[in-house]
Formats: sequence, C-alpha cells, structure tokens
Amino acid sequence: MKHIEQLNHSIIEFYDKLASWEQSVVKDQEFSLAQTHTIEVLGNHGAMRMKELANRLAITTGTLTVQVDKLVNAGLIERRPHDSDRRSILVQLTASGQAFYRHHNDLHLHLTQDITAKLSKDERETLLKCLLKINVEF
Repeated sequence: MKHIEQLNHSIIEFYDKLASWEQSVVKDQEFSLAQTHTIEVLGNHGAMRMKELANRLAITTGTLTVQVDKLVNAGLIERRPHDSDRRSILVQLTASGQAFYRHHNDLHLHLTQDITAKLSKDERETLLKCLLKINVEF
C-alpha cells in the first residue's frame, strides 16, 4: 500500500474513533452533539455573529438558529446586540454555558492525554506542528 493510502486510512480511522468517542460522551446528556459543538466553538472563540458561527460549524444559519434557540432556552447561550453594528446580533455563552464548555473541554483534554501518553515529548511536539499545518488547509 502506498504511503498516502496508509495516511488516508489512518486519518479516516482516527476520525471515526474520535467521532465515536464524542457520541459516547454526549449520549447521556440532554444536548446533542451538534449543540455541544456550538458550545465548543463559542467557548474557543468567544462571542460571534450567527453567520460566522454557522460558517465555523459548516451548517446553514437556519439550522444554527434552531440549535441556538434550544441553547438559549436552556440558559447556555445568550443573544446580544453587536457593539458597532446595530443590525447584527452576537451569540455568546452564559456563565452556565461556560461551565458546560469547561467540563466538555476537560473531557477532551483527558482524551488527548490518554491517546498521547505513549508518545515522547518530541513526538507530541511534532504531532502538534503537523496538526497546526493541516488545520491551516481547512
């Protein structure tokens, strides 16, 4: 098998395993994986316009509106006017949303520690450099 094919299969296998792990983490929670991803993006990047958030999640603004409405009703997200653009509305995490984000992020940190435990410090640094370069391509 060519190297690029092995790399392709390994990336797909990793993605499948990560997606499965994420499904197992949220299956007993009241929020869907899509809603959890919305909270993750806001937790990582802060308040943003709906269109920008939809673009980061690769979904339509209509789909996002449904998710945000549910999260607003749950008290995890709030809408507020944009400071400099009166036509725009920003969405941001509430204090409860930030707590949810921190808890979910801690699960990711533990997973990262677990799956990189057998890597040397140099290997972890190389992995980080590679992932940073790959992420720029998306």
